[in-house]
Amino acid sequence: MAFYIHFKDPNSEEIVQYLSSIPKCPGTCFFMDINRSTDMKYEGGLADWGRKLNNTFNFLSLLNDFPQYIVKGIGDEIMLFIPDDVLKTKSAINSYYKLLEEIYATLFNIRQYPVADTFLACKVAIHYCTEVYNITFFEGTNDFYGSDIDLTARLMTKCLENRIVLSEKFLNKVHKDVRAMGLPDNAGCLGKISGRFMENFKGVPASTQYRIIDV
Repeated sequence: MAFYIHFKDPNSEEIVQYLSSIPKCPGTCFFMDINRSTDMKYEGGLADWGRKLNNTFNFLSLLNDFPQYIVKGIGDEIMLFIPDDVLKTKSAINSYYKLLEEIYATLFNIRQYPVADTFLACKVAIHYCTEVYNITFFEGTNDFYGSDIDLTARLMTKCLENRIVLSEKFLNKVHKDVRAMGLPDNAGCLGKISGRFMENFKGVPASTQYRIIDV
């Protein structure tokens, strides 16, 4: 569970000591957004868009495999953070490569589903985070904060429908997994990956390298 931060004295030395003792929590951050979900609410009633949202959220298998790590939901956008020590304990999805393949397969199956109007298209941003802390300012909740969480949100600005945007930092972790498994660098969905892009995101002091996989 997250470290709970709640100090009533704004100048307390105790809060400085407490915050200084909190360790970093490396892991993988995902932002997932359902496309056109706002437009859809103006076009039909709850029975229509509620059904499609239900189907889509249920189909996003990572949400079912890591339910306690869904830490933010704003409208139809979800933030999922999977700490490294949690990922290693899983029996099926237990590597960065498998995380990427799972996301790609889910988006692909949604796009290719033979019955129209069952699911909604999604877009996903992925970043491997080292500057992140498992902290919360609200008692009893789980959350993660840090500059790498903010960077993942910035990557979402490069997403389109049926697209995965992944940072070069996350891709490096994926390639390390692939090589350890004896697979080529273009294994699975990596065969569809774009060349390297670079962006200077607002508020981020260094340029960010990223890739795109269109599903």
